[in-house]
Amino acid sequence: MNLTIETEIEEDGRWIAELIELPGVLTYGNSREEAVIKVQSLALRVLAEKLEHQEITEQLQSLFFASTTA
Repeated sequence: MNLTIETEIEEDGRWIAELIELPGVLTYGNSREEAVIKVQSLALRVLAEKLEHQEITEQLQSLFFASTTA
């Protein structure tokens, strides 16, 4: 699964980056690159929290693991 980051520049010059597949995961940065790095970092924290609470869907789980049967 690919996660989509949308970016745009605000009127005040700050950049906003938002992860489409995880509503509410958005960050600001002084540059586009900074906003993207911050949203990627936040996304990983959100996904880790969801995984810990067993809230990960099969689609999101494929980001982390490839299951095999021994």
